[in-house]
Parts: sequence; structure tokens; C-alpha cells
Amino acid sequence: MKKSLVAVGVVIALGVVWTAGAWYTGKQLEGRLAQMVTEANSQINRVAPEASVVISSQNYHRGLFSSQLELVVKPVEGKENPWLKPGQSIVLHENVDHGPFPLAQLKTFNLIPSMASVHSTLVNNEVTRPLFDIAKGQSPVVVETRIGYGGDSRSDISLRALNSEKEGEKVAFSGGEFRLSADKDGNVVTLSGQAQSALVDAVNEYNQRVQLSFNNLKTEGTTELSSFNERIGNQKLTLDKLAIAVENKEMAVLEGMNLNAKSEVSTDKKNIDSQVDYAISSLKVQGQDMGSGKLTLKVGQIDGEAWHQFSQQYNAQTQALMAQPDVMKDPVLYQQKATEAFFNAVPLLLKGEPVITIAPLSWKNAKGETAFNLSLFLKDPAKTTAPAQTLAQEVDRNVKSIDSKLTIPMDMAVEFMTQVAKLEGYQQAEAEKLANQQVKGLAAMGQMFRITTMENNTIGTSLQYANGQVTLNGEKMPLDEFVGMFGLPALGQPGLGAPQAPAVPADPAAPTAPVVPQQ
Repeated sequence: MKKSLVAVGVVIALGVVWTAGAWYTGKQLEGRLAQMVTEANSQINRVAPEASVVISSQNYHRGLFSSQLELVVKPVEGKENPWLKPGQSIVLHENVDHGPFPLAQLKTFNLIPSMASVHSTLVNNEVTRPLFDIAKGQSPVVVETRIGYGGDSRSDISLRALNSEKEGEKVAFSGGEFRLSADKDGNVVTLSGQAQSALVDAVNEYNQRVQLSFNNLKTEGTTELSSFNERIGNQKLTLDKLAIAVENKEMAVLEGMNLNAKSEVSTDKKNIDSQVDYAISSLKVQGQDMGSGKLTLKVGQIDGEAWHQFSQQYNAQTQALMAQPDVMKDPVLYQQKATEAFFNAVPLLLKGEPVITIAPLSWKNAKGETAFNLSLFLKDPAKTTAPAQTLAQEVDRNVKSIDSKLTIPMDMAVEFMTQVAKLEGYQQAEAEKLANQQVKGLAAMGQMFRITTMENNTIGTSLQYANGQVTLNGEKMPLDEFVGMFGLPALGQPGLGAPQAPAVPADPAAPTAPVVPQQ
């Protein structure tokens, strides 16, 4: 009996402690809610000002073991929003189980103490109703979030399967599972997950039926806030297959797509270095094998403070555009103005004299591989105040040096152009003959203009530039002479005195524009 009383006493004591802890963490969450909403809005304004939305909370009800509230996403008052009309909103219902042992966690046998566990679902309203319809009346997204006492959080995001077919249009989505983790300040964020498949079948503006589908999308990566208040990190994305069809005829299939991107602060803590690796294992166009490709692009020595200034200036100009209803109503005008804003801010990025490297950009088929390599060293134009008097001086304000090389195996080029000709309707033998003529003609023309060379059955060209001097395929010349090879005027002499490119003599064997045979 005594042991039983002790056991009951222990259970009661644990219950009291749990109840007190749950009440305390509920109070903590209530006190931090306004701060969390403010921080979320600050992040949106900094990272995606073009979204033109603001988050608020409403209907908060705190209980002993759980609390409920709603998070509301609505347009910023006075700004045009591309997704939400005035008065519309997206609402998330949040069910918060208090710590130290939230009931939602106990259901999954997770006994790690935490401040709260949050179950988030979309609320069915005017904006989200179409998603609820194709999700069979359920919330199309469900998020389970664990919030630790240190403020770290982990969210498991479930995208439900969607299936809709009406008025001749079809949408099918397998669903997906993603995990988003963040530290207490939102500085370090990790995202990973996958979605198996999706299909969109609809009619475009030309009244053609278009089908777009993908298979096995995966992503993983981590980003963190640098000392320059800009995000750096790494991200990986893979996609097994992407297919596009028109009127049930397969137009293009891309397989084995891989994207790896990373950015980091340099060892001197002043610059940001980044690299993007992109690869496609196979591209087929209308059933023709066009080959595979890859790209490695590096951008180094981007001044961190200048990058932050660039982001601020571009975001400010973008926000100013969104405050203009006439601009927001015209997508073409908005894109034009946004592009202008981007290029107006680009000079800021030259402060650190960045280096751009492509090594390589290549395309490969069964007959060989074409490769292009480039190293571009840039200058900060702000360091030169004197006006440019010559073309070389104008270029040298922005460019320190260029080194590039292109190689095209003849057999590879003939194979590629053969596939292109077959797409245009030629049979194999005719396509090979035409492709051979075209490639030989282009090679001869390149040599005639001194742009390319021919060695070991490979078309090649190399170009270097520094201090007003160009070296083209080993031949040195001033920049003005190089520009004159293409019939372009020198700086200060528009249309006058520029040497013209040599005329190309008529060649009866030269290829003509292909004519598609009648089917």
C-alpha cells in the first residue's frame, strides 16, 4: 500500500509539474507572439519586398495545455499585389500544444522537452477554396512544427496529393514532404524534401493543349545570414525528368537535371564567393537525341558591403514600382522597369573588382564535346574619374582582362546539325549531307574572317584582352582594329572610318537556308 501511495504521489507530482510547465510555456508563447510576427514581417520586407504582403495574428485563445490562434497574410495597404486583391487574405489556423511535453509530440513517442508543438493548416476561404476543391476538401498543406526552449524550430511540411479535372484542364500532384529547420533568430535555415510527380494539362493562349510534367524532384540545402546581412550557403536540387508536350506530341524531354549552388564569405571576410554547377544528362527534342550539357559558373570577389547596398537599392526601387498602380497592371512595363532598376544598381557590385569564370560551358553528343571557357576580371569604374577618350579607355574602366577559348569538334557539330535538320523534316541521309555542308561553310567563313582556326578537325578560337590590346588566335592587335573587323565604329566616330569586314565571295557549294520538304 505504501508503495502504491508513493507511486500515486509521484504521478501527481509529475502532473503538477507538467501542468505548471505547460501553463508557463503557453504564457511565454503568448508574450513572444507579437515579436515573432514583427520579425516575420521584417524578413519578408528584406528578402521578398515584391510580395507586398503583411502578416498579423488574430483570435488568440490560451488554454492550459494548448492554445489556438490564426495567422493572417494580407496585402499591404495602398500597394498593388499580384496575388491578393484588397480585402482578400490567406489564413493559417495554428493549434499550439504547450511544453514541456506537447501532446502532439507524445503521440509520436518524442519525449524531448520543447516549448511548444504547432499544428498548422490552411483555412478554407475565397482565396484557398480552389486548392481545397482539388484536395478533396482537406487542407492542401499541413505543417507540424516543434519549437525548442532555445527558440530553434523544426517544421515538417506535408503537401497533400492533388487531383482535378474539369473544363478540359487537368492537374495532378503526388504530394510532397519537406523539412524546414531554423535557429532562434532565423539566421541559419535548412530545407530538404522531395515530391514524386506532377502534371499540368491545359490549353494555352494559342488554343493548343499543353502538358507539362516532372518526376522525382529533390532538394536540400542550408543558408545562413552573413556578417553583411545577406544570405550565403549551399543548395542542391535534382530532377529526374521534365517533359513538355503539345497536342499530345512530345516536344522536349530533359532527364537527369542537377543543380548545385554555394556561396561563402572569403577568408579575408570582405568578399562573397559563389559557384553554380548545372548539368543535364539528356535532352531529347521531338524524339531526337540532342546530347547532354554542363555548366560551372564561378563569381568571386563580390564585395560584401557592396552586395548589401545593391540589395537595398534594388529592393527600394522595386517597392517604389509596386506603389505605382499603372506599372503593376502592365506585366511587360513592370518587367521593363524592374530590369532597369537591376542594371542601375549593378555598378555597386563592381566595387570589389569581381572575377567571373566559366569553366566549362559544354555540350556533348555521341561524336564529341564542344567546350567554352572564360575568365573575366572586372574593375571598379568608380576608381577612374577622367572621361574616356578612346574605346580602349572606355572598356578599361570596367574590364581588367579577358581570357576565353572555344573548341568545336567538326564531327560533333555535324551530328548536332543533323539532328536539327531531322527536326525540320529531312531524312537521315539528306540531314547528314546538309549538316556537313553547313558546318564546313561556317568553318570556312570563320577562317575567312580570322575569327576561328582549324586544327585536328576541330574548330577553335581563343581571345584575350588586357590594357587595350586584343590577342585573337595568337594575333595581337589594338582594340579598335579588332572592333573594325566587324564593321563597328570606334568610340567618337559613329559610322565613320571604321574598316569593313571583307566581302565573302559567292560559293556555289555553300549551304543555303534549309527548305522543309512538303509532308
